[in-house]
Amino acid sequence: MEIFCQKLQRMGEQLPRKPIAGELGERIYQQISQEAWQLWLAQQTMLLNEYRLSSFEPETQKFLREKMQEFLFNDAKVSPAEYQPK
Repeated sequence: MEIFCQKLQRMGEQLPRKPIAGELGERIYQQISQEAWQLWLAQQTMLLNEYRLSSFEPETQKFLREKMQEFLFNDAKVSPAEYQPK
């Protein structure tokens, strides 16, 4: 099914299911396309690597959740200031 993606500002394929539990997961499912979600997953991996974070830590999960919302819904740049793409 196609939806209007808030991140990409165009129509795109809807995710097959909610990517996370709760209200935020429902919002992502309804408003974020598969393509935008893949962009987030790449961004999340970069954040984990650049900051040398463990995704099992509660502080990391909170940090990533905040960055996810900024990235997907506020069009914010969430890369570390010192990040230099190769």
